[in-house]
Amino acid sequence: SIQKCHLMIPENNKNHHTEEISTEKLIVRRGQPFTITLSFSAPVHNYLQQMKKTFLIVQTGPHSSEPDEIQVEFPISSLGDQKQWSAAVEEQDPNFWTLRVNTPANAPIGQYTLLLRASKSSQFLGSFTLLFNPWCRDDEVFLANEVQRQEYILNQDGIIYQGTENAILAQPWDFSQFEENMVDICFILLALGEHFQREKDPALRKNPVHVCRAVAAMLNCNEFRNLTKYDPGQQYNGTPPSKWLGSSPVLQQWIASKFQPVRYGRCWVFAAVLCSVLRCLGIPTRVVTGFTWAHNTKSSLSVDEYYDEDGTLLTQDKSARVWTFHVWNECWMARTDLLPEYSGWQALDATCQEKGKGLSFCGPAPVHAIKEGDTQVDYDVCYFFAAINAKCHVWIHKADDTLKPAFGGTKYTGNNISTKGVGSERCEDITQNYKYPEGSRQEKRVLGKAYRNMKELETTSSSSSTQVIFIPTAQEEPVNLFIQLQSSSSLELGQDITLSIQVFNHSDIEKTTHLVAGIQALHYNGVPIAQVWKEEFYFNLQSNSVNNLQVSVPYTWFGKELGENHLLRLTAVLQDEDSSYVYLAQEEISICESPVTIEFPENIVQYEPSTAKISLQNPLMEPLEQCVITVAGRGLIHRQRNYRLGSVQAKSTQELQIPFTPTRAGPRRLTARLTCLQLQNLKSYRTTTIAAA
Repeated sequence: SIQKCHLMIPENNKNHHTEEISTEKLIVRRGQPFTITLSFSAPVHNYLQQMKKTFLIVQTGPHSSEPDEIQVEFPISSLGDQKQWSAAVEEQDPNFWTLRVNTPANAPIGQYTLLLRASKSSQFLGSFTLLFNPWCRDDEVFLANEVQRQEYILNQDGIIYQGTENAILAQPWDFSQFEENMVDICFILLALGEHFQREKDPALRKNPVHVCRAVAAMLNCNEFRNLTKYDPGQQYNGTPPSKWLGSSPVLQQWIASKFQPVRYGRCWVFAAVLCSVLRCLGIPTRVVTGFTWAHNTKSSLSVDEYYDEDGTLLTQDKSARVWTFHVWNECWMARTDLLPEYSGWQALDATCQEKGKGLSFCGPAPVHAIKEGDTQVDYDVCYFFAAINAKCHVWIHKADDTLKPAFGGTKYTGNNISTKGVGSERCEDITQNYKYPEGSRQEKRVLGKAYRNMKELETTSSSSSTQVIFIPTAQEEPVNLFIQLQSSSSLELGQDITLSIQVFNHSDIEKTTHLVAGIQALHYNGVPIAQVWKEEFYFNLQSNSVNNLQVSVPYTWFGKELGENHLLRLTAVLQDEDSSYVYLAQEEISICESPVTIEFPENIVQYEPSTAKISLQNPLMEPLEQCVITVAGRGLIHRQRNYRLGSVQAKSTQELQIPFTPTRAGPRRLTARLTCLQLQNLKSYRTTTIAAA
């Protein structure tokens, strides 16, 4: 009998790139062998004869007799088959055997029990967790580039992009996919997602598409969801989405509350948590931001925005609207269920969609299919295609309840799609992966193909809820008047807005005009918060002339109305009093600069006490009240710390000393978040390199 089984956890986990997940549990990747040593209670002299009578058993769950569990029994040989479950003796003497255990590259991921059967009795050897393996050429998630594997599997420090397409704001996020208990939490999430989808066959877990869909379903389904979506205007009875600094606190809270939904999440929180779970399970994943995103278009290539005559954005259509930005995921895998060209990056969106039928998340959709307009391809290519190719038409809601088209107000979606660069903190523009250049011959071909595909789907589908893609025709715009709106695309905190409006009269006659300029504070998903400024101008425009207006709007007029994403929409509505034509120009700006800076000493050594300096500079003409700085840094400080600063006087700086003792070497990031009465969601981060002890 076996006296002891040594699972050789440090060596195996290091070879399988899982040493950061655990040093106490055996965690291995499929398609790659691991080694165990068996010590016998009595010497085994007839090695070959004993080997023929000895088998290994791997099984999921405690009882292999259950129909929804996996059990595989295989002999121990002198060679072993690397393509399937097998075991080979690498070293042996009468007192111990060293075995190499092979796992198939398509084995279902999961938590397994390992047993040894000799004669009729079985003996428990230990437990191990099996993950996807992007290092294995035969695995569907194989990723050939080592630098990309380091980024999309092993990197725990993320950046999520927000702001506007002209002023992109980098927000830090700690994916913490290898933190304590994370792998166990991920498998609980997966199991509940499968339960929700009524897919209980554990053999399905060999397929990364199934795993992605099960986890995405778990994040937003009504019955079991992990996160509750926050809707603008509702009162916070939980953590505001902008306050989360990483995935681990979200998932730990979910476990501690016995699977109660965590309040609250928005698209970037859904995408970040999904990225953490899939990286932990071994699927290469990244977070992607699309600027100017048409949400809930139900596959239509046209979406409408409504303004009143003063340029105030209205919310008549509560479901379909243009978001300033939207965040989703991409996962890397071979799509064995589709043609070979659809393998590679797959778009996956865990944010709730209002779909005619089926689950409320979208994907995984091949990015190549989105670019080529292959809207019939699984899963949900049509929704991604519409969201980044829809044209937004602007309508003016007149006082008499009629709608008039606003000329010049047409917006195009999907203008910038970005993600964090590989091995760096730079922003990488990946728009070309999703669409051809605006106005190009290829774009027209793709739009035509998508329209034909959707029309065909409409005629063959028995479901009346499926909607055909509508390709809008361009409105005939009168060329007599033209309006241009210019402002800095990003502001520093406390900075006034300087607005330049130019009105051109290209006609040969004088024009009587009425201009209304305004500014609205906006949520990231197109929902207005408040109108912060409005001014009217009446003037006669001479023929073939231009009128220039310069307006300055003080920060004090809009600073208190900013939402958590610090977005403002500037509008100018021009009424031609002679023809009743209406012209509109709009711009979005964001406040990008955080008043918090972080400084590290030059040399920091692992396990040696050190101090970071955080400075809060108040740029406003009033005190910042009830200031709290929250600091987090995995491997630098243990858990989040809150520092209460009270009031910071106008135009003054307050410094904070942060003592820490780094426990891990290599690049480490410190994040600081400022919360006060006047401001929300202002984060700063700094990365330093810790020298190994």
